[in-house]
Amino acid sequence: MPTHSNEPLILVIDLGTTACKAGLVTPNGQVVAYVQEADATPTHFGKGGKAEQNTDDWWQVITRNARRLFAENNIVKDRIAAMGVSAHWSGTAPVDREGRALGNAIIWMDSRGAPYVEKITRGFPKVEGYGARKLITWLRLTGGMPTRGGKDPIAHILYLKNQKPELYRATHKFLEPKDFLNLRLTGQFATDYATVTLHWLTDNRDINNIAYHPQLLKWTGVAREKLPDIFPTIHALGNLLPKPAADLDIPAGIPVVMGAPDVHAPALGSGAVNNYEAHVYVGTSSWFSCHVPFKKTDIFHNMASLPASVPGRYFVVNEQETAGVSLTFLRDKLFFPDDLLNTGPAPENVYQRFNELAAQAKPGSGGLIFTPWLYGERTPVEESTLRAGFYNLSLTTTRADMLRATLEGVAFNTRWLQKYVEKLAGQRLDPVNFIGGGAISNIWSQIFADVLGRNIRQVKDPQAAGLRGVAVLAGLTLKMTTLQDYAKHVEIANTYTPNPDLKPLYDELFAAFLEIYKQNSRLYKKLNRQK
Repeated sequence: MPTHSNEPLILVIDLGTTACKAGLVTPNGQVVAYVQEADATPTHFGKGGKAEQNTDDWWQVITRNARRLFAENNIVKDRIAAMGVSAHWSGTAPVDREGRALGNAIIWMDSRGAPYVEKITRGFPKVEGYGARKLITWLRLTGGMPTRGGKDPIAHILYLKNQKPELYRATHKFLEPKDFLNLRLTGQFATDYATVTLHWLTDNRDINNIAYHPQLLKWTGVAREKLPDIFPTIHALGNLLPKPAADLDIPAGIPVVMGAPDVHAPALGSGAVNNYEAHVYVGTSSWFSCHVPFKKTDIFHNMASLPASVPGRYFVVNEQETAGVSLTFLRDKLFFPDDLLNTGPAPENVYQRFNELAAQAKPGSGGLIFTPWLYGERTPVEESTLRAGFYNLSLTTTRADMLRATLEGVAFNTRWLQKYVEKLAGQRLDPVNFIGGGAISNIWSQIFADVLGRNIRQVKDPQAAGLRGVAVLAGLTLKMTTLQDYAKHVEIANTYTPNPDLKPLYDELFAAFLEIYKQNSRLYKKLNRQK
């Protein structure tokens, strides 16, 4: 759309784990302009599964990119009709009554709360490690329960309560990252139906009336007053305050909508908005999902259908820990590290070069298999001790083989998940919309088609799916668009069909991929247990 158009725009911020985007999008999802900064927010890792980020880093990168967005595009700021935010999900930012952060935020990779989750979910008899009575109650109310890997917000809160009691007592509210940013923009302590679900403290049976449940609060020991009030995801939160408006260099008073986390927003931004329309996301992490008309749980493979950002809908929630970041690992740790071999720095177009080099390897990468478990795994198995590796290396293995094997390994991991998502949905899911940074890659799109055996639809501007989703939510909130109108505007860049000649090869390699997990799971638990 030309920038001289008078159509109103939504200013959207999409704060990922490592990257930040700022964009201007129409209420029906047409991306007018956006900027992105990679490697923008460092994560501080430490012993015991620590993974934290500084909230000041969040705000600095957001303001920097919002200003850059307008500096690089000839767009009148008066066209901004609303603002919305997306951010990485399943994190915890403790704040005081004035809204100031009390130390770093704990993000979704942090597992230090695992022992406390085990304590609140124990009981006899046990089912999959959970007390049966508690399991039944949690599943009936929420559709899931606190995961034993300790990476949910409830685990973060329990960790702080037990290990940092003074900070716990000083905390006025524990907020998700998206809700922390909304607080900064509007002064409102609030969350929404979609964002709050991984606290596992809400009754989700009535999709239009989600609330904290007293029994779950009692079992966890978390005080209700330390949690934000819950609103529908389609909700106008408030107006932009003067101070953040000045930081962003935009007019104060702009309506700020509730927004959505970085799983829900891309799910809507993928264009797969109807029930049983699937999408795959590949960014730092990855998932395979679709909207469904029911609440259902697969406790054996750590997934469930939970409240979606689309009003009145559920969607299948799962997450695989490391996907696109596997290429970042290769870039920073193997190919271009800053060390005595002096092979760095990486070229600016390093990922394009990775794609070109991977294309030189034959399908199957000469039998080389990569398992992308660099930080454990969540679904379809929840094992924080799993680790990555290249299997079947030989003297003839090339860097092209290693790169292609990495792309194939992430696709094999998704195929592992695909089986259980389709079982939960009750049907075959085809075609599959492809979004996220990984979807920019044509070779990766074809690999996904061949490995999954599904038609892969590469959505236009796949990296902007989160921006698109939040903008559409703003349009729905302010009655500037409808879901049906948005669906008509979704653009598909390319469609990739499975190559039937490669099916026997990838079936064999996928079977080997699963066997690697089965043969090594126990060993990884022994090697990586907390000592």
